[in-house]
Amino acid sequence: MSFQSGFVSIIGKPNVGKSTLLNALLGEKLSIISEKVQTTRHRIKGILNKPEYQIVFSDTPGIINPKYKLQGNMMKFVNESLQDADLVVFMCDFDVRNEEEELFERLKLVKMPMICILNKIDGVNQDQLDAKLAFWNEMKLFKEIIPISALNKFNIDSLLKSIITYLPEGAPFYEQDQLTDKSERFVASEIIREKIMVRYKEEIPYSVQVEIELFKEEKDIIHIHALIYVMRDSQKVIIIGKGGVALKNVGIAARRDLELFFKKKIFLKTFVKVKEDWRDNSKTLREFGYEGE
Repeated sequence: MSFQSGFVSIIGKPNVGKSTLLNALLGEKLSIISEKVQTTRHRIKGILNKPEYQIVFSDTPGIINPKYKLQGNMMKFVNESLQDADLVVFMCDFDVRNEEEELFERLKLVKMPMICILNKIDGVNQDQLDAKLAFWNEMKLFKEIIPISALNKFNIDSLLKSIITYLPEGAPFYEQDQLTDKSERFVASEIIREKIMVRYKEEIPYSVQVEIELFKEEKDIIHIHALIYVMRDSQKVIIIGKGGVALKNVGIAARRDLELFFKKKIFLKTFVKVKEDWRDNSKTLREFGYEGE
């Protein structure tokens, strides 16, 4: 039997469930998740390896109109993911709002095959589903329209079978035991940033960048020193919290997930620093890895 391998880009507006879908397809939590928009900032490749095929999925930032340079670079990651894709998976909430229509003209420019994923169909009756399928079919943009629940893994197997039919024949692009193209340092920084996204409100999650200063792996333990950058002194005070309690709780939660992912004991130290307006500084954005491939 011939081997199939290809690139599949998952795109859509913020908070439609792209990262949840990637994790469901991989059977492992790779992309971080929160209820806040713009949780995903990079193009994150998740690699699904099977004896018959290799699928390189790209989880991408939610499509928005950028308001500062960081968001502009995030949209570049989305565009890059379309350039090498064999298949584009456009994902949307079942409860589509009118603002989705602004994407239609952009989607018409995509030349590779596209399928549409209707996510979050939990509790939807058949009449509602049929009406929504008819709406998307009228767009005449997609090879297929597939309803799923990424959170509850409903219809994920059917989706995967469909995706495989679009893969070309060819050798794998990555080693058979490789889960992602990202480094261990990147994964560690994202796990820590997820805990900040979940635990803090308003502007704090969007003002934070996490960088791993030290990642030293020994036989039974990994030592990690993480720098948490914010844009103002007032944000630093909030991140640390009274008596350092807030930052300590972030560390406890992050260490738990780090140990699950790396399957080793983790010694984690966190430090908070101020780097003013880093989201609009091109040099700093390059240093933080927010540039094209």
